[in-house]
Amino acid sequence: MATFEHVEIRGPWTATTIETYLDSSKIPLRIAVSRTLGPPIVLSVWFMRSGDELVGATRPTSTLIKCLERNSECGFEVAGDTPPYRGVRGSARVILDHENGSQVLDQLLARYLGSTQTPLGNKLRADAKDEVAFRLQPSLFVSWDYGNRMASSLDLSPSKNVR
Repeated sequence: MATFEHVEIRGPWTATTIETYLDSSKIPLRIAVSRTLGPPIVLSVWFMRSGDELVGATRPTSTLIKCLERNSECGFEVAGDTPPYRGVRGSARVILDHENGSQVLDQLLARYLGSTQTPLGNKLRADAKDEVAFRLQPSLFVSWDYGNRMASSLDLSPSKNVR
């Protein structure tokens, strides 16, 4: 089965381009969730793609888990903050996984830090026995890529980006 076969895809990118972007992006995923009172809240979390899911892990007492226990629907975005602006956003249903949180945490540490054996990795792993994994099951992806539009106003040539 093709990746994201049952996901509505809008914007310039194909499912394959979205998959490649998500796999290569080492920026946090922004997830918007509903709170009990007041407006929604946006939180940034490390993630990885696993098949058709976007997967992360956090503490069971976190605001994110508390919100998702009440309402499993969310919005999300993976996009950088510097030009040229490009990325993907969408909506998803979230499954909470209380069994595999520490394993997911180790995978995220390897992805973002290169190893589980770092000062931050050691600190996060010290309390990982009750870590909760969360699995976003997207129903919609909307991509955008302003690289061509912004190229004339930005000097994107490789020689200008070397420091």
